[in-house]
Amino acid sequence: MTETLRLESFWTPAKEGQPLAYELRLTNGSRQPLRDFRLCISGPDRIDPAATIEGGTLAVRLSNHAEFLPPDGFALEPGATWTLTARGLSYPLRHWTDGATGAYLAFADGSTRRIVVEPTRAVGDNAPLKRGAEPYPVPAAASVAVSVIPWPRHVEISGAASAPAGLDPQPEGEAASAAASAFAELTASLFAVEGIVRPAAEGGFPVRLALQDGLGSEAYAIAFAPDSASVAATTRAGFLYGLITLGQILRGAKQHPATFTFPASGEIRDEPSLNWRGCHLDVARQFYASAEIEKFLRILAWSKLNRFHWHLSDDEAWRIEISAYPQLTRIGAWRGYGLAVPSLLGSGAQKTGGYYTKAAVRHIVALAGRLGIEVVPEIDVPGHCYAMLQALPELRDPGEHGEYFSVQGFPNNCLNPAREETYRVLETIFDELIELFPFKTIHVGADEVPLGAWSGSPQALKRLGEIAGEAAAQSHAKRLDVVTNTHGADEIEGSGAAVLQAEFLKRIQSFLASRACITGGWQEAAHGNVIDKSKCYLNGWRSVEVSAALAGEGYDMVVNPGQVYYLDMANSPEWSEPGAAWAGWSSPEKLYGFDPVEGWSDAQKKHFLGVQCCIWSEPMTDRAVFDRLIFPRLSALAETGWTAPERKSWPRFSALAGLMPVLYGLA
Repeated sequence: MTETLRLESFWTPAKEGQPLAYELRLTNGSRQPLRDFRLCISGPDRIDPAATIEGGTLAVRLSNHAEFLPPDGFALEPGATWTLTARGLSYPLRHWTDGATGAYLAFADGSTRRIVVEPTRAVGDNAPLKRGAEPYPVPAAASVAVSVIPWPRHVEISGAASAPAGLDPQPEGEAASAAASAFAELTASLFAVEGIVRPAAEGGFPVRLALQDGLGSEAYAIAFAPDSASVAATTRAGFLYGLITLGQILRGAKQHPATFTFPASGEIRDEPSLNWRGCHLDVARQFYASAEIEKFLRILAWSKLNRFHWHLSDDEAWRIEISAYPQLTRIGAWRGYGLAVPSLLGSGAQKTGGYYTKAAVRHIVALAGRLGIEVVPEIDVPGHCYAMLQALPELRDPGEHGEYFSVQGFPNNCLNPAREETYRVLETIFDELIELFPFKTIHVGADEVPLGAWSGSPQALKRLGEIAGEAAAQSHAKRLDVVTNTHGADEIEGSGAAVLQAEFLKRIQSFLASRACITGGWQEAAHGNVIDKSKCYLNGWRSVEVSAALAGEGYDMVVNPGQVYYLDMANSPEWSEPGAAWAGWSSPEKLYGFDPVEGWSDAQKKHFLGVQCCIWSEPMTDRAVFDRLIFPRLSALAETGWTAPERKSWPRFSALAGLMPVLYGLA
């Protein structure tokens, strides 16, 4: 018998008058009985505080971290199984990654034991669980002769030359030289042994890069001849995108010569449809090392995406070095047994996590700049600050009492708008961020502030009374100690929480504007309509209709509805697919065909900046799940951002998608 503790979990939805059942089975594969322990689990699932627990007791619940006690005097004998059944979750499980993904035993003496966790199974569903990127085989015949994603604006080519061994860029001028250097670095990283860039002595095909006035900032033109090609552009980004198009054409023609060609003559003229073509990555729920971030940026560049929204803080962690407050990373960057932030979302008892030093950030931002990508850092305030407040508890109102809860089940997780200390700390933090991120666009989150936020803070209630009247303050105080981690917990429009948040955001934006920065926010930043529309933009995530309405009010909008552009949502409703389901599901084809401004008026479209996909990392403990969820939907989003709607074609796209790189390549 192996010395292994193993946890299995099973999901049965509520039906025919029977309550739901989330069953946990812990098997003792060791040679010793287990006593005086508690079972600690974490994953995207969240046990409801009011759940009925059969077979044990729910002792601790913090968001998706739960600790269960067996009955008094219980001993789990060798080879035996202890079964717990929870009949109450914050949301029903829909996919195999929804259940527990990490577990351990904690003993009375302070020691812990690791548990091997099996994927959660749906009772009655035995379909193989899906991991790794869905393969998109290149067909024997395609509707186009060259392989390019996103598809260019104008393609007029003829002839079929033998695919050269590689490309030999010959730049003229500083912008062209910088692009050629970035392209060589990009291809050497993504396709290390292919030798896409090589000298003439090794068969490199001459590619002349020459300046041409009058083209757009990201536009390029390629001309093909039998013995050379040329790329014309006015900027480094334009030259780089032209080279990427050539690199994609070369790879398709070399790897699939029966399907794709390398043109002998003709031209490609191209420029993007949208200025903002972005991807958001949450590094708080799961940590990604610098090497992962750097490769991911290269994949964004290969897809001609030009914005990287870096979600650096949330309830679960703080991920960036701040010199003035080293405790933010010393405490807030790590999770584990006995730490200020417990094991969450699949992490075990051991200390896990990490953060980005300033040196690492500078390196990453410089790489992004070479690849034509602007980086937008996000520090999510005033909500989603549980980890920050664990590191800086002095930010709380000393007189605060009781609890309010976020929709994710974190208690008292908001920075207090009534305290001057809040602004002093944030201004210091933002000053350090501004020095690191030259794009000078700082995203401040502003999403999902709980309805009961600050209802137990005398300072906040006093300020609310001054702003909105004593009746508003008294009404808000009644929200204290009400469990609100259910639907509607973050629907604060017209509430005391919204009034206080509006004052907070107005002051924060004023500070950022004084530093010549644009303020980004999720759509909730519009509560109270107090922020300066000329110095901000919003991410519309709840629906296209909400984004359209905000655009009609004059807010510049980046559209990323959760129902389609949230890449943590599963590819289909099947249990065997990984991912989340609270916003629905979105297949690659559904995402590809989605119109982000359907039904918008011309006036609203004037405030349409572009599109962005969002990667929330709750299910990404397994990196093969990352590949499954992100690819090829990332490429589909990239084509929506670049290619004119009338030029899009799902059959063409799906024939080419298999040639695009993935991050991990895990099955």
